[in-house]
Parts: sequence; C-alpha cells; structure tokens
Amino acid sequence: MSEQSSTTANLAGILARIEAARKAAIKPAATTRLIAVSKTVEAPGIEEALAAGQRLFGENRVQEAQRKFPALKTAHPDLELHLIGPLQTNKVKEAAALFDVIQTLDRTRLADALAAERDKTGRCPRLFIQVNTGEEPQKAGVIPADAAALIAYARELKLPLTGLMCIPPAEDDAAPHFAFLAKLADEHGLEERSMGMSGDFEMAVRFGATLVRVGSAIFGARNYSTDADSVAGL
Repeated sequence: MSEQSSTTANLAGILARIEAARKAAIKPAATTRLIAVSKTVEAPGIEEALAAGQRLFGENRVQEAQRKFPALKTAHPDLELHLIGPLQTNKVKEAAALFDVIQTLDRTRLADALAAERDKTGRCPRLFIQVNTGEEPQKAGVIPADAAALIAYARELKLPLTGLMCIPPAEDDAAPHFAFLAKLADEHGLEERSMGMSGDFEMAVRFGATLVRVGSAIFGARNYSTDADSVAGL
C-alpha cells in the first residue's frame, strides 16, 4: 500500500473507530472531532491528509508549525491548527498569529502574555487550559487544585477560554483522568474537552471528549530526524 493510500485508510479507520465509540457511549459529546497530530510530518504527508478531507491538525512546537503551515493554511482556508505542546511566553506573538486554538494555557503569566498580545494586535486564538491530572512534575499543565483559580483568572482577562485538555500519565488507567476532566469542564461551563490520543481515544470518547488527538495511528511512526526543531535543539 502506498504512503498516500495508507494515510487515507488510516484516517478512515480512526474516524470509524470514533463513531463506534460514540455509539457505545452512554452519553457522548454532541460531536467528537479528530485532530491529526502532524509533528515531524512534512508538508507532503499533511497534504495527503488534507486530500482525504482532514482539516484539524495539531502541532507541538511553534517553530515547526511556522515552517510548515503558513502555505498550507493559505491553500486551505478552512484548515484549523491547534497548538498542543507547551508554549513559552516569548513565543506568544508567533503562536497567536498562526494557531487557531492554543490548548496549553497553564499559568497566569502565559494568560497575561496572551491578553497583552490580544490587546496589541486584536488577535487571540481560542484557548484551552491544560490540566496536569496526574500532577507529574515533568509535564506541563496546571495541577487540579489550581485549575479553578486559573479558569477564573482567564475569564477576568476576558480571554476566549472554551475548554480543557489533559494528557494522563502513561502508566495509569486513563479513565479516571478523563472522568475528572469532563466533570471539571462541566462545573465551569466549558464545552470543549480535548482528551485521548492514539492509544486511548476510544475511552476518551466514552467520557465525552469533544476532541481527540491522534498522530502515529494516522501518519505512522514518528521520524524525528526530519523534525527541524529537534535537530536544532529547540
């Protein structure tokens, strides 16, 4: 099977599995959309997914996205790009200009920087707060005990906060993490829940995910030698 047909077939398979998980769920979200995580995937691979009808993409690094997506977004105005990796405050200007959604707001300093950029340029992507549900010290995200305060702070700044995101610990059962995130979103009136990746997105769908983030199951194993940011040590 060619690379092109493989990507197309993989996308169709993931979408079918999402739909099956929705049918099996007691109370799925009104819709569940697929974000194709394209980190380390070069433009030709992304174009294959676009040709298959995929329009939502996720990137981990601002620099890598800047290299790949401006031309793709010009060619496909309905393409929606999500930042799903940590954002440094010194990259807020670039991120706000390129991304439609930033899923990794996790501290007040970053909220301040996003608000300042909005006030300066009039542009601010839709925002999710990343919750570190496992309280892992090596992982980005606000800890659960501080999540309510950060939600309130973002709202005080009138930032376009629409949802929550989490990445459960790899060694844990993801179900309690997804249940917690869904409950927290409900408590704060946030409609979007970005949860679930290649290995657990079907479970996330059953817990009400509105967005699932799938990369390797669509594009195949990562080729980090093509990741210019990694090569550059960024």
